[in-house]
Order: sequence, then structure tokens, then C-alpha cells
Amino acid sequence: MKNQSKSQSSNQRIDVYTLITNQIIASIENGVGEVQLPWHRKGFSTARPFNVQSTKAYNGVNILALWIAAYIHGFEHGIWGTYKQWQERGGQVRKGEQSSLIVFFKDIDVENGNGEENSHYSIARASHVFNVAQVDGFEVDIGEPQIDKIIACEKAERFVQATNANITIGGLRAFYSPSSDSITMPDRHRFIGTETSTPTEGWYSTLCHELTHWSGASHRLDREFGKRFGDNKYAMEELVAELGAAFLCSKLGISIVPRDDHASYINNWLQVLKNDPKAIFTASSKASKAADYLISFLNQSNLSEAA
Repeated sequence: MKNQSKSQSSNQRIDVYTLITNQIIASIENGVGEVQLPWHRKGFSTARPFNVQSTKAYNGVNILALWIAAYIHGFEHGIWGTYKQWQERGGQVRKGEQSSLIVFFKDIDVENGNGEENSHYSIARASHVFNVAQVDGFEVDIGEPQIDKIIACEKAERFVQATNANITIGGLRAFYSPSSDSITMPDRHRFIGTETSTPTEGWYSTLCHELTHWSGASHRLDREFGKRFGDNKYAMEELVAELGAAFLCSKLGISIVPRDDHASYINNWLQVLKNDPKAIFTASSKASKAADYLISFLNQSNLSEAA
């Protein structure tokens, strides 16, 4: 199996974009009884997946790919590594275990010659990883983040205050207004809890969605999609906000709660993903950038308090 994984990773013709996109599409369409996003399903862990060797969290589309793999196979922990990395940590992938696909980008420099400036670009490469549940001889003791809903909400409150965003409470809708650069949120009592979350978490989850929109303003991240997505730019921005909220909730340790308007967006997202295998990579990348940008306000605030 080790050789099989190596041969798959070294296959230069593998279409990483299509494989991962199709996996995400299938997971969304195969919801129990209805089309739904995999990270909104009962029993799903919001822990952000990370690498056993580096202990660094995965980013972008790899978060989605590994969340989906964990959900499909019922993995409880978000600890992943290649066959070789598990061996180096003293573990052994069990015979017959199937790997999960992620992607990494390799930088390529091409010398043009004749005094021309050298070209620089990145190529997507497939990599195959295994979850800790597929490994023998390794104990989960490296500090995987655990969810504490009470502490999480306190942390979320500090995070929201640290952004210094203009937020008005009232009304029936949650939305970001570019013209006034402000966010409007309904009262917290209008949110209801679910089997895996509290009403307060639902409020913060929705606010994280709007804060992701807020991050894309021209004087912040200046998020643009170019001509490539045309009429689908709005759907792409909503997908970025959805993913950004999911990534932020993971960072803050709170449950991810679906918005009431998700159903009206999902079909548009699926159409975008089916038409463009690279769309989910673009959306995930921009969502990761937005989440990192927003969480940096909390980190800066914590440093100021420590000083």
C-alpha cells in the first residue's frame, strides 16, 4: 500500500482540482434527506485538521477535504500524516487502509534566457495522508484542541471586540452593508440551538459569516474575483463567507451552525463548482486568508493585554 500511495502521488497527470472538487460536490449532494454542507452534520467535529509531523494546521481546500474525509469515515480526531510521517512518529498505517487526498503547491522557476525575466509559477501536486484512527502504535497526546462551549463564547466575544467592526444589533436580518461598512445582526434571542450547538453559538457563527464579508472591503483585503466568475461573483463571495465562518468557528472552538438562507445558496455553489473545478480552491484560499486576517485582531489584542 505504501508503494501504491507513492505511485499515486507521483502521477503527474492526476487532476487534483477535479478529484477534490468532485469529492466535495459528492459530500454536499449526499446529505441525509437533503442537500447540505458536510460540516453542518450531526456529530461532526469542528477541530481544525493538522499534520502529525509539523503540528501545523492545514489550510484552504485541504481543511474541507479532510473534514469531509473525517466525516465519511467517522474519524474522531483531526490528526493526519503521510505514510512516511507516521512511520517517523513511531506509528504504522494498518494494511488495507485507504488514504485521503490533499493538495500542495510546488513552486517552479523557469529560466527564459536572452535577458528575459525568469518565469515563476506554482503547480498543484497530490499528496495522500492517513488519519490517526488508521494507525497502530500512536497515542493521541499532542494537544489537539478540544471544544469548550463556555470558554469558546468568551473567546468569541473578545474576538468580535478586537475587530472593532461597526456592528448594530436589531432587526430580523443579518447582513453586511458595504456602503456604510457596517454589520447588522438580529438580537441573540432570535437564534435557536441545535442538537450540537447553543443559540449563542448560532449567533456567533452567523456574525463570523458577516465579518468575513466585512474583511473583503477595498480598504482591508480588497477581495476581487476578476472576470473569471462573471455573474457568479456573488455566489463566490457567499461561498467565501460560508467557508470563512467555518474556519473562524474552528479557530475559536465553537460549533458551526447553518444559516437559514443556506438552502437558497447551495444550488448556486454547486453549479459554480461543477462548472469550474478550481473554484473551490479559489474560495477556500480567500476564506483562509480572511479567517487569518480576522483572527489576527484577537492575537494583537492578546499581545496588547499581555504587555
